[in-house]
Amino acid sequence: MERKKLRVGISCYPTFGGSGVIATEIGIELARCGHQVHFICLDVPRRLREFTDNIFFHEVGVLDYPLFTHPPYDISLASKMVEIATYQRLDLIHVHYAVPHATSALLAAQVLGQDAPPVVTTLHGTDITLVGNDPAYLPITRYSIYQSSGVTAPSQYLKEATYEELHLSTSTPIEVIPNFVDVDLFRPAASAGSGNFAGEGRVCPRIAGERTITHVSNFRPVKRLEDVVRIFALVNEQVRSRLVLVGDGPERGRTQELVRELGLGERVCFLGKQDAFLHILQQSDLFLLPSATESFGLAALEAMSCGVPVIATDVGGIPEVVADGESGFLSPLGDVESMANNAIMLLRDEQLHAQFAKEARARAVSEFRLQDVVPQYVEYYYRLLG
Repeated sequence: MERKKLRVGISCYPTFGGSGVIATEIGIELARCGHQVHFICLDVPRRLREFTDNIFFHEVGVLDYPLFTHPPYDISLASKMVEIATYQRLDLIHVHYAVPHATSALLAAQVLGQDAPPVVTTLHGTDITLVGNDPAYLPITRYSIYQSSGVTAPSQYLKEATYEELHLSTSTPIEVIPNFVDVDLFRPAASAGSGNFAGEGRVCPRIAGERTITHVSNFRPVKRLEDVVRIFALVNEQVRSRLVLVGDGPERGRTQELVRELGLGERVCFLGKQDAFLHILQQSDLFLLPSATESFGLAALEAMSCGVPVIATDVGGIPEVVADGESGFLSPLGDVESMANNAIMLLRDEQLHAQFAKEARARAVSEFRLQDVVPQYVEYYYRLLG
């Protein structure tokens, strides 16, 4: 007997960050399987490439009033959730990134009373390890997780960090459902490309025989952009390479200054924020992720799916994604020399690089395929709904 198709509300940050990407891809796959999905967000999520059957968008408007130094987004979101849950008869609300989405959903549930749909909260990392455990947010973040009907995390690391950082009782169940990648979209290029990299009005020509090293992030301090540049500087001394940086954020200015200081201006390309960077990954030889912490490492997984080995730190959830010595190399935090040496070894040994590239792709397909992971969320929904 076929189970009832669900009406699911999804709230997330509509940005380039991993939480918004995962939330959007879950919604797209749910809609493809016949479930009705209602995105309740401040803006259209970046990865929502086009509207299709079963996908609806509801904009959260915020009041621009002189009394408010900062518009009360969380209250506006709760009000919109009440509206959509009522008139679209939602079966459940799935919020991504605890602050403030889980709190807004619980406020909406209190307004709706016995008609409130269950709330599923998916934690993504910094909402627990950086924002959620800040004294200004800790009590309400902890309460919001306690009161959620279900809680998920993308890695065993983040599950354990949530208990520790929020002083949360381990009797509160947290379901580990990994992040995922569309392996049919993020796949190795059919042939070696010759196109140039472009962004922000600048074209970075690809030169024959030159290796391409890529980093994608939001340029926050936790991503350690200085390490990215210093690793590249050491690699470029041994193997002529180009560093392609995709993204933007508070560390960009300092990073550009360091690039100039090291005389690497012609070797480093700042491409800014890119709605689509698949072609960049497909033409990359290595992916760098020397972060101070990562709850999962979605950017690394997307690179692996394109057959790109990863050089990263052995922190957080990264070891659950990158198999050290097989699909990439992991080094201690801050060990720039070790990461550079590993990168040089892979770039110099074509046979070893090909082996790692094949394993990276195989691991993405076997462990993190979108069509295999999203059904885990669907089963979790049905379990909560009884």
